[in-house]
Amino acid sequence: MSNHDYHRTELYIDGEWVAPTGTDAIEVINPATERVLGVVPSGTDADVDAAVAAARKAFDPNIGVAERRERLDAVITSMEKRLPDIAETITSEMGAPIRIAQSVQTQVPLAVARGFADALATFEFEERIGNSLVTREPYGVVAAITPWNYPLYQVVAKVIPAIAAGCTVVLKPSNEAPLSVFEFVESLHDSGLPPGVVNLVSGAGRVIGERLSEHADVDFVSFTGSTGVGSRVGELAGKTIKKVALELGGKSANVILDGADLTTAVKVGVGNAFLNGGQTCMAWTRMLVPQSRYAEALEIVESAVAKYTVGDPTDPGTRLGPSASAAQQQTVLGFIERAPGEGARLLTGGAQKIRDVGYYVAPTVFADVDPESELGQEEVFGPVLAVIPFGDTDEALEIANGTPYGLSGAVWATDEDTAVAFARQVQTGQLDINGGKYNPAAPFGGYKKSGIGRELGRIGFEEFLQIKSLQLP
Repeated sequence: MSNHDYHRTELYIDGEWVAPTGTDAIEVINPATERVLGVVPSGTDADVDAAVAAARKAFDPNIGVAERRERLDAVITSMEKRLPDIAETITSEMGAPIRIAQSVQTQVPLAVARGFADALATFEFEERIGNSLVTREPYGVVAAITPWNYPLYQVVAKVIPAIAAGCTVVLKPSNEAPLSVFEFVESLHDSGLPPGVVNLVSGAGRVIGERLSEHADVDFVSFTGSTGVGSRVGELAGKTIKKVALELGGKSANVILDGADLTTAVKVGVGNAFLNGGQTCMAWTRMLVPQSRYAEALEIVESAVAKYTVGDPTDPGTRLGPSASAAQQQTVLGFIERAPGEGARLLTGGAQKIRDVGYYVAPTVFADVDPESELGQEEVFGPVLAVIPFGDTDEALEIANGTPYGLSGAVWATDEDTAVAFARQVQTGQLDINGGKYNPAAPFGGYKKSGIGRELGRIGFEEFLQIKSLQLP
């Protein structure tokens, strides 16, 4: 991995790598080794202002669809060439096992990007409604504020549709995993993207994120992260009445109804909960099981968890890497330590130290979790699964809907109709039915405190467009 440049001293503004106005830097720590991997600049308000000005100058609402499609195709081609390197970087900076980095962390963003290209190719930008011509135009300057858990995916889900729509972007990556985003932006530069269309400013959230959210010359803020920070973004954006899209936390339920294929539902559920070290907003972190099959389900859970090899994320045999940071590890361990005090029974794992070096957490499962307890209500963002028994489908629905969140989930039943009928009553943005596969063209987003707006595919693309009605004579 020595061919990577992890010592970054410049920001990307107006098509050039430029020195920041300040001298502060952010150290990026490899969570498996606890050593400094690299550094990125810690930008200032002045850097944000320069980036926004460049994006405003580059914004041209009259750029045609054909030219946007050319830009998009060039960007996707250039990005694809970098994916093997970006996968290595993601493993190094946030601890995703290399096989996950090479598949989910990089191939899913590629599929998402191609989905936006398909959406652009078939999208109708004008329609007649009675005597009105309804047109869709690019929003303008977009602030994209992205998290560390899927650093490339989250960036692609915002930057690619913005380019497709004819918008321009100022991008703020996370401080924990910014290096892969710098590599992505290099691929944008190599693609020949015009200056100012995408700009990159790294730095502290309380500086860069806040300045972008309240900036009078930003038209749309797209944020992915915690519900608490999302609330702050919305508050600041409200001062200038700008559009906000928020993709926030989750506490998704994997509901296994009586008569479902229990073995498959439990194994897939464990895999989903522990994917990416449990650091997934849409993870099914609550497993709801009929009381009549509860003991059987717990046996299957234990058997499945035993196969989760914890270790060096660069080893292809590793299924569970470290938490992405020391702070995240401590947060997760806190949840594990408090859960027994609220009646949860530790089934496997726990808060014990499992490796001498690295921010590791053992794959952990609690049984008998009270749906109203902290572990039944709050997002942990680590490899911690809560198993909850229920009596009948009414109780299952009450538990599934009984959190402030509504991002994802799953329903398993004897047949599709039964599962769909239950899923229609669940207050969440996305549900897998009997193991239905991920669709990168389907809209993704949350109900309740899981967010506002949708990402991915045609519907995600539309978020970047304003609607105008022309009433014709």
